[in-house]
Amino acid sequence: MQPAQTPWAFLDQYRGTRFSGEWPTFPEMFKISASRFPERPCMTIYDPERISLNYAETLVKVEAVARKLAAAGIGKGDKVAVTGKNSPEWAIAYLGILFAGATVVPIDYQLKMEEIDNLLAASDARMLFVDEEKHERYASSPGKLEAVFSLRKGTGAYVYDLDGPAADIPQAEESDLAAILFTSGTTGVPKGVMLTHRNFIADCYLAQANLTILPTDVFYALLPIHHSYTMLAVFIEALSVGAELVFGKKMVVKAIFRDLKEAKITMFLGVPMLFNKVIVGIMNGVRAKGPLVYGLIRAMMALSGFIKKTFGYNPGKRMFHSVLDKASLATNRICISGGGPLAPSVFKQYNQLGIDFIQGYGLTETSPILTLNPVEHYKETSVGKIIPQVQMRILDPDERGVGEIAVKGPMVMQGYYKMPEETKAVFTEDGWFKTGDLGYLDDENYLYLTGRAKNMIVTEGGKNVYPEEIENEFQLYDEIEQILVRGFVVDKKMQVEGIEALVFPNAEAFKAADGTVKTKAEIAARVEAVVAEVNQRMLPYQRIERTVILDEALEMTTTKKIKRNAAV
Repeated sequence: MQPAQTPWAFLDQYRGTRFSGEWPTFPEMFKISASRFPERPCMTIYDPERISLNYAETLVKVEAVARKLAAAGIGKGDKVAVTGKNSPEWAIAYLGILFAGATVVPIDYQLKMEEIDNLLAASDARMLFVDEEKHERYASSPGKLEAVFSLRKGTGAYVYDLDGPAADIPQAEESDLAAILFTSGTTGVPKGVMLTHRNFIADCYLAQANLTILPTDVFYALLPIHHSYTMLAVFIEALSVGAELVFGKKMVVKAIFRDLKEAKITMFLGVPMLFNKVIVGIMNGVRAKGPLVYGLIRAMMALSGFIKKTFGYNPGKRMFHSVLDKASLATNRICISGGGPLAPSVFKQYNQLGIDFIQGYGLTETSPILTLNPVEHYKETSVGKIIPQVQMRILDPDERGVGEIAVKGPMVMQGYYKMPEETKAVFTEDGWFKTGDLGYLDDENYLYLTGRAKNMIVTEGGKNVYPEEIENEFQLYDEIEQILVRGFVVDKKMQVEGIEALVFPNAEAFKAADGTVKTKAEIAARVEAVVAEVNQRMLPYQRIERTVILDEALEMTTTKKIKRNAAV
Protein backbone atom coordinates (compact mmCIF):
# COMPACT_ATOMS: atom_id res chain seq x y z
CA MET A 1 0.00 0.00 0.00
CA GLN A 2 1.41 3.37 -1.07
CA PRO A 3 1.76 5.94 1.76
CA ALA A 4 -0.56 8.94 1.43
CA GLN A 5 1.03 12.03 -0.05
CA THR A 6 1.59 14.91 2.35
CA PRO A 7 -0.18 18.22 1.62
CA TRP A 8 3.25 19.82 1.07
CA ALA A 9 4.55 17.18 -1.39
CA PHE A 10 3.98 19.60 -4.30
CA LEU A 11 6.89 21.71 -2.99
CA ASP A 12 9.33 19.06 -4.26
CA GLN A 13 8.85 20.25 -7.85
CA TYR A 14 10.09 23.72 -6.82
CA ARG A 15 12.97 22.56 -4.62
CA GLY A 16 16.32 23.51 -6.15
CA THR A 17 14.75 26.12 -8.48
CA ARG A 18 12.43 28.33 -6.39
CA PHE A 19 13.99 27.47 -3.01
CA SER A 20 16.88 25.44 -1.66
CA GLY A 21 16.15 24.79 2.03
CA GLU A 22 13.98 22.22 3.76
CA TRP A 23 11.13 24.75 3.61
CA PRO A 24 10.72 27.88 1.46
CA THR A 25 10.99 31.29 3.07
CA PHE A 26 7.84 33.41 3.29
CA PRO A 27 8.64 35.33 0.04
CA GLU A 28 9.56 32.08 -1.76
CA MET A 29 6.28 30.52 -0.66
CA PHE A 30 4.28 33.52 -1.90
CA LYS A 31 6.07 33.55 -5.27
CA ILE A 32 5.26 29.84 -5.70
CA SER A 33 1.56 30.51 -5.01
CA ALA A 34 1.57 33.49 -7.40
CA SER A 35 3.09 31.33 -10.15
CA ARG A 36 0.53 28.57 -9.56
CA PHE A 37 -2.55 30.80 -9.24
CA PRO A 38 -1.78 34.23 -10.77
CA GLU A 39 -5.42 35.05 -11.61
CA ARG A 40 -7.01 33.79 -8.40
CA PRO A 41 -8.28 36.45 -5.94
CA CYS A 42 -5.68 37.02 -3.24
CA MET A 43 -6.82 39.93 -1.06
CA THR A 44 -10.37 41.26 -0.92
CA ILE A 45 -12.31 43.82 1.08
CA TYR A 46 -15.94 45.00 0.95
CA ASP A 47 -15.77 48.77 1.40
CA PRO A 48 -18.80 48.66 0.79
CA GLU A 49 -18.21 47.42 -2.77
CA ARG A 50 -15.92 44.48 -3.44
CA ILE A 51 -12.29 45.53 -4.06
CA SER A 52 -9.91 42.69 -4.88
CA LEU A 53 -6.34 42.01 -5.98
CA ASN A 54 -5.35 38.73 -7.60
CA TYR A 55 -2.06 36.98 -6.79
CA ALA A 56 -0.19 38.48 -9.76
CA GLU A 57 -1.34 42.03 -8.87
CA THR A 58 -0.48 41.53 -5.21
CA LEU A 59 3.03 40.35 -6.07
CA VAL A 60 3.64 43.50 -8.17
CA LYS A 61 2.66 45.77 -5.24
CA VAL A 62 4.66 43.75 -2.70
CA GLU A 63 7.84 43.86 -4.81
CA ALA A 64 7.43 47.63 -5.27
CA VAL A 65 7.29 48.13 -1.48
CA ALA A 66 10.40 45.93 -1.11
CA ARG A 67 12.27 48.08 -3.67
CA LYS A 68 11.31 51.25 -1.77
CA LEU A 69 12.58 49.81 1.51
CA ALA A 70 15.79 48.55 -0.10
CA ALA A 71 16.42 51.99 -1.65
CA ALA A 72 15.98 53.48 1.83
CA GLY A 73 18.70 51.20 3.19
CA ILE A 74 16.52 48.48 4.73
CA GLY A 75 17.84 44.93 4.41
CA LYS A 76 18.67 41.74 6.27
CA GLY A 77 18.62 42.15 10.05
CA ASP A 78 16.67 45.43 10.01
CA LYS A 79 13.33 45.74 11.83
CA VAL A 80 10.28 47.45 10.29
CA ALA A 81 7.01 47.75 12.23
CA VAL A 82 3.42 47.68 10.96
CA THR A 83 0.32 48.64 12.94
CA GLY A 84 -3.23 49.13 11.72
CA LYS A 85 -6.61 47.53 11.19
CA ASN A 86 -6.84 44.40 9.05
CA SER A 87 -6.62 45.38 5.38
CA PRO A 88 -4.92 44.46 2.10
CA GLU A 89 -2.55 47.40 2.69
CA TRP A 90 -1.49 45.94 6.05
CA ALA A 91 -0.80 42.58 4.39
CA ILE A 92 1.15 44.13 1.51
CA ALA A 93 3.31 46.16 3.92
CA TYR A 94 4.00 42.98 5.93
CA LEU A 95 4.98 41.03 2.80
CA GLY A 96 7.00 43.94 1.39
CA ILE A 97 9.13 44.06 4.55
CA LEU A 98 9.89 40.33 4.22
CA PHE A 99 10.61 40.64 0.49
CA ALA A 100 13.20 43.29 1.38
CA GLY A 101 14.92 40.63 3.50
CA ALA A 102 14.06 42.48 6.73
CA THR A 103 12.19 41.47 9.89
CA VAL A 104 8.58 42.55 10.42
CA VAL A 105 7.29 43.75 13.80
CA PRO A 106 3.46 43.57 13.82
CA ILE A 107 1.94 45.72 16.58
CA ASP A 108 -1.59 45.69 17.99
CA TYR A 109 -3.25 48.86 16.63
CA GLN A 110 -5.60 49.05 19.65
CA LEU A 111 -2.72 49.82 21.99
CA LYS A 112 -2.21 53.30 23.43
CA MET A 113 0.44 55.51 21.84
CA GLU A 114 2.88 55.10 24.74
CA GLU A 115 2.54 51.31 24.50
CA ILE A 116 3.26 51.40 20.75
CA ASP A 117 6.24 53.67 21.45
CA ASN A 118 7.47 51.12 23.97
CA LEU A 119 7.28 48.27 21.43
CA LEU A 120 8.94 50.32 18.68
CA ALA A 121 11.84 51.04 21.03
CA ALA A 122 12.05 47.45 22.32
CA SER A 123 12.17 46.02 18.79
CA ASP A 124 14.72 48.53 17.40
CA ALA A 125 12.32 49.32 14.54
CA ARG A 126 13.84 51.65 11.93
CA MET A 127 10.64 52.37 10.00
CA LEU A 128 6.88 52.17 10.53
CA PHE A 129 3.76 51.48 8.45
CA VAL A 130 0.75 52.93 10.31
CA ASP A 131 -3.01 53.44 9.93
CA GLU A 132 -4.58 56.87 9.42
CA GLU A 133 -5.62 57.49 13.05
CA LYS A 134 -2.02 57.47 14.25
CA HIS A 135 -0.21 58.53 11.08
CA GLU A 136 -0.07 62.25 11.80
CA ARG A 137 1.37 61.70 15.27
CA TYR A 138 4.27 59.57 13.96
CA ALA A 139 4.79 61.55 10.74
CA SER A 140 5.16 64.81 12.71
CA SER A 141 7.10 63.28 15.61
CA PRO A 142 8.90 60.15 14.39
CA GLY A 143 11.46 60.02 17.18
CA LYS A 144 14.11 57.45 16.19
CA LEU A 145 12.08 56.22 13.20
CA GLU A 146 13.77 56.98 9.88
CA ALA A 147 10.54 56.92 7.86
CA VAL A 148 6.78 56.60 8.41
CA PHE A 149 4.50 55.19 5.69
CA SER A 150 0.72 55.31 5.55
CA LEU A 151 -1.65 52.35 5.22
CA ARG A 152 -4.39 54.69 3.96
CA LYS A 153 -4.47 56.91 0.88
CA GLY A 154 -4.41 60.64 1.50
CA THR A 155 -2.50 60.60 4.80
CA GLY A 156 1.11 60.55 3.65
CA ALA A 157 3.45 58.22 1.75
CA TYR A 158 0.78 55.66 0.86
CA VAL A 159 1.89 52.02 0.76
CA TYR A 160 0.35 51.38 -2.71
CA ASP A 161 2.30 54.33 -4.18
CA LEU A 162 5.68 53.22 -2.89
CA ASP A 163 8.35 52.04 -5.33
CA GLY A 164 12.08 52.17 -5.82
CA PRO A 165 14.66 51.52 -8.54
CA ALA A 166 15.28 47.97 -9.73
CA ALA A 167 17.78 46.29 -7.44
CA ASP A 168 19.23 42.91 -6.64
CA ILE A 169 17.86 42.66 -3.09
CA PRO A 170 19.61 40.09 -0.85
CA GLN A 171 16.88 37.65 0.15
CA ALA A 172 16.23 36.20 3.59
CA GLU A 173 17.17 32.59 4.28
CA GLU A 174 15.12 29.91 5.98
CA SER A 175 16.87 30.40 9.33
CA ASP A 176 16.62 34.21 9.26
CA LEU A 177 14.34 36.10 11.63
CA ALA A 178 10.99 36.75 9.91
CA ALA A 179 9.06 38.46 12.70
CA ILE A 180 9.12 39.63 16.28
CA LEU A 181 5.68 39.13 17.85
CA PHE A 182 4.95 40.74 21.18
CA THR A 183 2.95 38.69 23.66
CA SER A 184 0.24 40.29 25.80
CA GLY A 185 1.54 42.46 28.59
CA THR A 186 2.87 45.52 26.84
CA THR A 187 3.80 47.72 29.79
CA GLY A 188 7.23 47.59 31.38
CA VAL A 189 9.69 45.46 29.42
CA PRO A 190 7.71 43.63 26.71
CA LYS A 191 8.59 40.11 25.51
CA GLY A 192 9.26 39.89 21.77
CA VAL A 193 8.94 36.34 20.42
CA MET A 194 11.51 35.70 17.67
CA LEU A 195 10.16 33.53 14.83
CA THR A 196 12.11 32.56 11.71
CA HIS A 197 10.84 31.88 8.18
CA ARG A 198 11.26 28.17 8.93
CA ASN A 199 9.16 28.47 12.10
CA PHE A 200 6.21 29.98 10.22
CA ILE A 201 6.35 27.98 6.99
CA ALA A 202 7.00 24.59 8.61
CA ASP A 203 4.07 25.18 10.99
CA CYS A 204 1.84 26.33 8.11
CA TYR A 205 2.34 23.17 6.02
CA LEU A 206 2.59 20.66 8.88
CA ALA A 207 -0.77 21.85 10.25
CA GLN A 208 -2.32 20.88 6.91
CA ALA A 209 -1.77 17.21 7.82
CA ASN A 210 -4.73 17.66 10.23
CA LEU A 211 -6.67 20.17 8.12
CA THR A 212 -7.37 20.08 4.38
CA ILE A 213 -7.38 23.54 2.78
CA LEU A 214 -7.92 24.27 -0.91
CA PRO A 215 -7.03 26.97 -3.47
CA THR A 216 -10.79 27.54 -3.83
CA ASP A 217 -11.20 28.37 -0.13
CA VAL A 218 -12.16 31.85 1.03
CA PHE A 219 -10.63 32.73 4.42
CA TYR A 220 -12.14 35.39 6.68
CA ALA A 221 -9.53 37.62 8.35
CA LEU A 222 -11.68 39.05 11.13
CA LEU A 223 -9.47 38.81 14.21
CA PRO A 224 -6.43 41.14 14.31
CA ILE A 225 -3.66 39.77 12.03
CA HIS A 226 -0.89 40.98 14.33
CA HIS A 227 -1.90 38.10 16.63
CA SER A 228 -0.04 34.85 15.90
CA TYR A 229 -3.25 32.77 15.63
CA THR A 230 -4.74 34.84 12.78
CA MET A 231 -1.33 35.48 11.23
CA LEU A 232 -0.66 31.76 10.75
CA ALA A 233 -4.08 30.09 10.60
CA VAL A 234 -5.65 32.68 8.28
CA PHE A 235 -3.03 34.89 6.60
CA ILE A 236 -0.15 32.46 5.99
CA GLU A 237 -2.32 29.34 5.47
CA ALA A 238 -4.41 31.08 2.79
CA LEU A 239 -1.37 32.37 0.90
CA SER A 240 0.34 28.96 1.05
CA VAL A 241 -2.34 27.31 -1.13
CA GLY A 242 -3.46 30.23 -3.32
CA ALA A 243 -6.73 30.81 -1.44
CA GLU A 244 -8.56 34.14 -1.07
CA LEU A 245 -8.28 36.39 2.00
CA VAL A 246 -11.31 38.53 2.86
CA PHE A 247 -10.62 41.22 5.47
CA GLY A 248 -13.37 41.84 8.03
CA LYS A 249 -13.68 45.26 9.58
CA LYS A 250 -15.85 44.93 12.70
CA MET A 251 -16.32 42.33 15.43
CA VAL A 252 -20.08 42.94 15.28
CA VAL A 253 -22.33 39.95 14.63
CA LYS A 254 -24.50 41.74 12.00
CA ALA A 255 -21.43 42.93 10.05
CA ILE A 256 -19.88 39.46 10.32
CA PHE A 257 -23.02 37.78 8.95
CA ARG A 258 -23.05 40.25 6.04
CA ASP A 259 -19.41 39.52 5.16
CA LEU A 260 -19.92 35.75 5.47
CA LYS A 261 -22.82 35.87 3.02
CA GLU A 262 -21.43 38.37 0.48
CA ALA A 263 -17.95 36.85 0.33
CA LYS A 264 -19.19 33.23 0.42
CA ILE A 265 -16.69 32.45 3.18
CA THR A 266 -15.62 28.81 3.42
CA MET A 267 -13.02 29.09 6.24
CA PHE A 268 -14.25 30.97 9.30
CA LEU A 269 -11.73 31.28 12.13
CA GLY A 270 -12.64 32.90 15.42
CA VAL A 271 -12.33 32.84 19.20
CA PRO A 272 -14.69 31.04 21.62
CA MET A 273 -16.60 34.20 22.59
CA LEU A 274 -17.47 34.88 18.93
CA PHE A 275 -18.62 31.32 18.23
CA ASN A 276 -20.65 31.31 21.47
CA LYS A 277 -22.53 34.43 20.34
CA VAL A 278 -23.21 32.96 16.88
CA ILE A 279 -24.54 29.61 18.18
CA VAL A 280 -26.68 31.34 20.85
CA GLY A 281 -28.16 33.53 18.07
CA ILE A 282 -28.89 30.48 15.90
CA MET A 283 -30.52 28.50 18.72
CA ASN A 284 -32.55 31.51 19.94
CA GLY A 285 -33.94 31.80 16.39
CA VAL A 286 -34.92 28.12 16.48
CA ARG A 287 -36.43 28.46 19.98
CA ALA A 288 -38.57 31.38 18.78
CA LYS A 289 -40.43 28.97 16.47
CA GLY A 290 -42.07 27.35 19.51
CA PRO A 291 -41.34 24.38 21.77
CA LEU A 292 -42.57 21.77 19.28
CA VAL A 293 -40.30 22.92 16.43
CA TYR A 294 -37.41 23.48 18.84
CA GLY A 295 -37.74 19.96 20.25
CA LEU A 296 -37.94 18.47 16.74
CA ILE A 297 -34.83 20.33 15.53
CA ARG A 298 -32.84 19.36 18.64
CA ALA A 299 -33.77 15.71 18.03
CA MET A 300 -32.71 16.02 14.36
CA MET A 301 -29.41 17.63 15.49
CA ALA A 302 -28.73 14.70 17.83
CA LEU A 303 -29.41 12.25 14.97
CA SER A 304 -27.21 14.25 12.56
CA GLY A 305 -24.35 14.33 15.10
CA PHE A 306 -24.63 10.59 15.72
CA ILE A 307 -24.47 9.79 11.98
CA LYS A 308 -21.50 12.12 11.46
CA LYS A 309 -19.55 10.77 14.43
CA THR A 310 -20.36 7.09 13.82
CA PHE A 311 -20.33 6.74 10.03
CA GLY A 312 -18.22 9.72 8.90
CA TYR A 313 -21.07 11.03 6.73
CA ASN A 314 -22.28 14.60 7.28
CA PRO A 315 -26.06 14.96 6.70
CA GLY A 316 -26.37 18.22 8.66
CA LYS A 317 -25.57 20.58 5.78
CA ARG A 318 -28.71 19.40 3.92
CA MET A 319 -30.90 18.87 6.97
CA PHE A 320 -30.28 22.37 8.36
CA HIS A 321 -29.56 24.34 5.16
CA SER A 322 -32.25 26.97 5.90
CA VAL A 323 -30.98 27.44 9.48
CA LEU A 324 -27.37 27.81 8.28
CA ASP A 325 -28.36 30.11 5.42
CA LYS A 326 -30.13 32.45 7.84
CA ALA A 327 -26.91 32.60 9.89
CA SER A 328 -24.87 33.20 6.67
CA LEU A 329 -23.02 29.90 7.22
CA ALA A 330 -24.43 27.93 4.26
CA THR A 331 -21.21 28.29 2.21
CA ASN A 332 -18.99 27.63 5.21
CA ARG A 333 -16.84 24.52 4.93
CA ILE A 334 -14.89 24.65 8.19
CA CYS A 335 -15.03 26.73 11.38
CA ILE A 336 -11.91 26.79 13.56
CA SER A 337 -11.83 28.03 17.14
CA GLY A 338 -8.57 29.08 18.74
CA GLY A 339 -7.15 31.58 21.21
CA GLY A 340 -8.76 29.87 24.22
CA PRO A 341 -10.74 26.84 25.36
CA LEU A 342 -14.17 26.19 23.85
CA ALA A 343 -16.98 24.41 25.70
CA PRO A 344 -17.47 20.86 24.30
CA SER A 345 -21.24 21.56 24.10
CA VAL A 346 -20.60 24.41 21.62
CA PHE A 347 -18.23 22.24 19.56
CA LYS A 348 -20.90 19.50 19.48
CA GLN A 349 -23.77 21.76 18.36
CA TYR A 350 -21.86 23.16 15.36
CA ASN A 351 -20.97 19.64 14.22
CA GLN A 352 -24.58 18.51 14.70
CA LEU A 353 -25.70 21.36 12.42
CA GLY A 354 -23.42 20.00 9.71
CA ILE A 355 -20.49 22.41 10.07
CA ASP A 356 -17.06 20.82 10.26
CA PHE A 357 -16.08 22.61 13.43
CA ILE A 358 -12.64 22.05 14.91
CA GLN A 359 -10.36 23.59 17.45
CA GLY A 360 -6.63 23.79 17.88
CA TYR A 361 -4.00 24.75 20.40
CA GLY A 362 -0.76 26.66 20.33
CA LEU A 363 1.14 29.68 21.61
CA THR A 364 2.83 32.69 20.05
CA GLU A 365 6.12 31.00 21.00
CA THR A 366 5.19 28.00 18.78
CA SER A 367 4.21 29.97 15.65
CA PRO A 368 1.49 29.01 17.02
CA ILE A 369 -0.14 25.69 15.94
CA LEU A 370 0.77 22.52 17.87
CA THR A 371 -2.49 20.54 17.67
CA LEU A 372 -5.58 20.49 15.44
CA ASN A 373 -8.68 18.30 15.61
CA PRO A 374 -8.94 16.42 12.29
CA VAL A 375 -12.40 16.74 10.71
CA GLU A 376 -12.54 13.01 10.00
CA HIS A 377 -11.79 12.01 13.61
CA TYR A 378 -12.58 14.84 16.01
CA LYS A 379 -12.99 14.71 19.78
CA GLU A 380 -15.21 17.38 21.33
CA THR A 381 -13.34 17.56 24.62
CA SER A 382 -9.86 17.72 23.05
CA VAL A 383 -7.98 20.68 21.56
CA GLY A 384 -6.71 18.39 18.83
CA LYS A 385 -4.20 15.85 17.67
CA ILE A 386 -0.49 16.69 17.67
CA ILE A 387 0.58 17.77 14.17
CA PRO A 388 3.58 16.08 12.45
CA GLN A 389 7.12 16.85 13.72
CA VAL A 390 5.81 18.13 17.07
CA GLN A 391 7.22 16.26 20.06
CA MET A 392 5.15 16.72 23.22
CA ARG A 393 5.54 15.49 26.75
CA ILE A 394 3.82 16.14 30.08
CA LEU A 395 6.14 17.29 32.87
CA ASP A 396 5.56 15.97 36.40
CA PRO A 397 2.08 14.48 35.73
CA ASP A 398 -0.32 14.06 38.69
CA GLU A 399 -2.67 11.13 39.31
CA ARG A 400 -4.89 12.29 36.43
CA GLY A 401 -1.91 12.47 34.09
CA VAL A 402 -2.11 16.29 34.20
CA GLY A 403 1.12 18.26 34.13
CA GLU A 404 2.84 21.11 32.31
CA ILE A 405 2.93 20.68 28.53
CA ALA A 406 6.44 20.81 27.01
CA VAL A 407 7.22 20.68 23.28
CA LYS A 408 9.95 20.46 20.65
CA GLY A 409 9.61 21.02 16.90
CA PRO A 410 10.49 23.24 13.92
CA MET A 411 7.82 25.76 14.92
CA VAL A 412 9.29 26.55 18.37
CA MET A 413 10.65 30.12 18.71
CA GLN A 414 14.31 31.11 18.78
CA GLY A 415 13.77 32.94 22.05
CA TYR A 416 12.69 36.36 23.35
CA TYR A 417 14.35 39.34 21.66
CA LYS A 418 17.32 40.57 23.72
CA MET A 419 16.11 38.59 26.76
CA PRO A 420 18.53 35.68 27.33
CA GLU A 421 17.48 35.09 30.96
CA GLU A 422 13.75 35.01 30.16
CA THR A 423 14.49 32.70 27.21
CA LYS A 424 16.50 30.33 29.38
CA ALA A 425 13.69 30.21 31.95
CA VAL A 426 11.15 28.74 29.49
CA PHE A 427 13.37 25.94 28.18
CA THR A 428 14.41 22.79 30.02
CA GLU A 429 18.09 21.84 30.18
CA ASP A 430 17.56 19.40 27.29
CA GLY A 431 15.81 21.96 25.05
CA TRP A 432 12.06 21.41 25.61
CA PHE A 433 9.90 24.56 25.56
CA LYS A 434 7.71 24.80 28.66
CA THR A 435 4.31 26.19 27.62
CA GLY A 436 3.02 27.12 31.07
CA ASP A 437 -0.21 25.28 30.17
CA LEU A 438 -1.49 22.22 31.99
CA GLY A 439 -2.99 19.22 30.24
CA TYR A 440 -2.76 15.53 29.39
CA LEU A 441 -2.51 13.29 26.30
CA ASP A 442 -4.59 10.25 25.38
CA ASP A 443 -3.32 7.11 23.65
CA GLU A 444 -4.01 8.63 20.18
CA ASN A 445 -1.90 11.75 20.87
CA TYR A 446 -4.90 14.05 21.34
CA LEU A 447 -4.29 16.85 23.84
CA TYR A 448 -6.70 17.90 26.61
CA LEU A 449 -6.15 21.24 28.35
CA THR A 450 -6.98 21.86 31.97
CA GLY A 451 -5.66 25.40 32.45
CA ARG A 452 -2.67 27.65 32.98
CA ALA A 453 -0.14 26.59 35.61
CA LYS A 454 -0.10 30.07 37.15
CA ASN A 455 -3.94 30.16 37.45
CA MET A 456 -4.25 26.84 39.31
CA ILE A 457 -6.10 26.94 42.64
CA VAL A 458 -5.09 24.61 45.50
CA THR A 459 -8.07 23.88 47.79
CA GLU A 460 -8.11 23.02 51.50
CA GLY A 461 -8.15 19.30 50.67
CA GLY A 462 -5.01 19.73 48.54
CA LYS A 463 -6.93 19.32 45.30
CA ASN A 464 -5.77 21.15 42.16
CA VAL A 465 -8.58 23.15 40.53
CA TYR A 466 -8.24 24.65 37.04
CA PRO A 467 -10.39 27.81 36.66
CA GLU A 468 -10.72 27.42 32.88
CA GLU A 469 -12.52 24.07 33.31
CA ILE A 470 -15.17 25.76 35.47
CA GLU A 471 -15.45 28.86 33.23
CA ASN A 472 -16.16 26.62 30.22
CA GLU A 473 -19.36 25.43 31.89
CA PHE A 474 -20.83 28.95 31.61
CA GLN A 475 -20.22 29.51 27.90
CA LEU A 476 -23.80 28.94 26.75
CA TYR A 477 -25.59 30.93 29.46
CA ASP A 478 -26.79 34.06 27.66
CA GLU A 479 -27.21 35.91 30.96
CA ILE A 480 -23.46 35.95 31.57
CA GLU A 481 -21.31 38.24 29.40
CA GLN A 482 -18.03 37.51 31.22
CA ILE A 483 -16.92 35.19 34.00
CA LEU A 484 -13.53 34.88 35.69
CA VAL A 485 -12.98 32.10 38.21
CA ARG A 486 -10.08 32.48 40.61
CA GLY A 487 -8.86 31.57 44.07
CA PHE A 488 -9.32 33.72 47.14
CA VAL A 489 -7.51 33.32 50.45
CA VAL A 490 -9.73 31.66 53.06
CA ASP A 491 -6.99 31.16 55.65
CA LYS A 492 -3.75 33.14 55.29
CA LYS A 493 -2.00 31.18 57.99
CA MET A 494 -2.79 27.80 56.43
CA GLN A 495 -2.51 29.14 52.83
CA VAL A 496 -5.96 27.71 52.05
CA GLU A 497 -7.77 28.93 48.91
CA GLY A 498 -11.47 29.02 48.13
CA ILE A 499 -13.07 29.51 44.70
CA GLU A 500 -14.80 32.70 43.63
CA ALA A 501 -16.37 33.88 40.38
CA LEU A 502 -16.36 37.47 39.09
CA VAL A 503 -19.43 37.84 36.85
CA PHE A 504 -20.36 40.67 34.48
CA PRO A 505 -24.00 40.11 33.45
CA ASN A 506 -25.24 40.51 29.86
CA ALA A 507 -27.58 43.52 30.07
CA GLU A 508 -29.41 42.52 26.86
CA ALA A 509 -30.48 39.21 28.41
CA PHE A 510 -32.23 41.05 31.25
CA LYS A 511 -34.26 43.42 29.07
CA ALA A 512 -37.99 42.85 28.64
CA ALA A 513 -39.76 43.31 25.29
CA ASP A 514 -40.92 46.80 26.35
CA GLY A 515 -37.31 47.87 27.05
CA THR A 516 -37.50 47.73 30.84
CA VAL A 517 -34.52 46.21 32.63
CA LYS A 518 -34.65 43.91 35.65
CA THR A 519 -33.46 45.29 39.00
CA LYS A 520 -29.97 44.62 40.33
CA ALA A 521 -31.45 42.25 42.90
CA GLU A 522 -33.28 40.25 40.20
CA ILE A 523 -30.13 40.09 38.04
CA ALA A 524 -28.04 38.96 41.02
CA ALA A 525 -30.62 36.28 41.89
CA ARG A 526 -30.57 34.86 38.36
CA VAL A 527 -26.74 34.87 38.24
CA GLU A 528 -26.64 33.04 41.58
CA ALA A 529 -29.15 30.51 40.21
CA VAL A 530 -26.91 29.89 37.16
CA VAL A 531 -23.87 29.44 39.42
CA ALA A 532 -25.85 27.00 41.60
CA GLU A 533 -26.89 25.06 38.48
CA VAL A 534 -23.27 24.78 37.28
CA ASN A 535 -22.08 23.86 40.78
CA GLN A 536 -24.37 20.82 40.70
CA ARG A 537 -22.44 19.51 37.68
CA MET A 538 -19.01 20.04 39.24
CA LEU A 539 -17.12 17.86 41.69
CA PRO A 540 -17.46 19.07 45.31
CA TYR A 541 -13.95 20.57 45.42
CA GLN A 542 -14.56 22.47 42.11
CA ARG A 543 -17.66 24.33 43.28
CA ILE A 544 -17.80 28.14 43.39
CA GLU A 545 -18.10 29.37 46.98
CA ARG A 546 -18.78 33.03 46.39
CA THR A 547 -19.95 35.18 43.49
CA VAL A 548 -19.10 38.84 42.86
CA ILE A 549 -21.42 40.73 40.45
CA LEU A 550 -19.46 43.39 38.53
CA ASP A 551 -20.81 46.76 37.41
CA GLU A 552 -18.19 47.13 34.67
CA ALA A 553 -16.77 44.67 32.13
CA LEU A 554 -13.36 43.14 32.72
CA GLU A 555 -10.55 44.31 30.44
CA MET A 556 -9.95 42.01 27.46
CA THR A 557 -7.20 41.31 24.95
CA THR A 558 -7.79 41.83 21.21
CA THR A 559 -8.53 38.09 20.90
CA LYS A 560 -11.30 38.51 23.50
CA LYS A 561 -9.62 36.81 26.43
CA ILE A 562 -10.02 38.36 29.87
CA LYS A 563 -6.85 39.93 31.22
CA ARG A 564 -6.69 38.01 34.50
CA ASN A 565 -3.95 40.19 35.97
CA ALA A 566 -6.06 43.30 35.40
CA ALA A 567 -9.05 41.94 37.38
CA VAL A 568 -9.62 43.63 40.73
